[in-house]
Amino acid sequence: MAEDYPRTLLEFEDRFATEQACRDYLIQLRWSHGFVCPRCAAGTAWAATRGRLVCGGCRHQTSVTAGTIFQDTRKPLRLWFRAMWYVTSQKNGASAMGLQRVLDLGSYLTAWTWLHKLRRAMVRPGRDRLSGRVEVDETYVGGEEPEAHARQILRKSLVAIAAQEDERGIGRIRMARIPDASAASLQQFIRGTIEPGSVVHTDGWEGYRSLEKNRYRHEVTILRGHGKDAAIELLPAGSSGRWAAKTLAAGNSPRICEWESFGLLLG
Repeated sequence: MAEDYPRTLLEFEDRFATEQACRDYLIQLRWSHGFVCPRCAAGTAWAATRGRLVCGGCRHQTSVTAGTIFQDTRKPLRLWFRAMWYVTSQKNGASAMGLQRVLDLGSYLTAWTWLHKLRRAMVRPGRDRLSGRVEVDETYVGGEEPEAHARQILRKSLVAIAAQEDERGIGRIRMARIPDASAASLQQFIRGTIEPGSVVHTDGWEGYRSLEKNRYRHEVTILRGHGKDAAIELLPAGSSGRWAAKTLAAGNSPRICEWESFGLLLG
């Protein structure tokens, strides 16, 4: 199916003004070449109540939202579509509090849950691993660990970060919560996010040793006089740090990259 998504808020409001318009769009995405019954493969159906389709062959009832993030929701699809538009149109990322305010949701927990569902849906399945020259490091999320030493974790979350160099800037990024800074944890992260043969640039931490055994070219820069990770300042203690830690615990990241557009959420 050719790309067919609204480009402006006005286009969005016109396109998805009713619940039926949202449902019809999902039907178009799910069965772009015509309805096919999941039970008997018949190609005819009629509409029933609550957005169900009844197969003309075996009478099996199918919901267009089954197996999607909308399954079993009690909220209108119009509200979900507006949530998706809001999340994908925010230049600096969306927050649960902002989503709650924009949609007038009565519960912060609902907004937080929706945001997590949308973030998981926006991670492109089978996305390519990073390649070329990639910098890898790890940092605490949620503030400093004043009592920690030798990269121990006492209260905060430890996050591994891989950033692909793009000429003079930063290209694609991968982030993941890791249990510790051991060689096993760090190299599992690297194997899952970076193509073999790439140049992996790290500091002198012993957990990065023996990368060559996994078919990487390893460059090391020894950092002196930097007892504290500057990256901690990006996600300080407090609400933003706690939110980031919860996000990573759910398998996501504030920048877990290659977020696609409104279209990826729906198709």
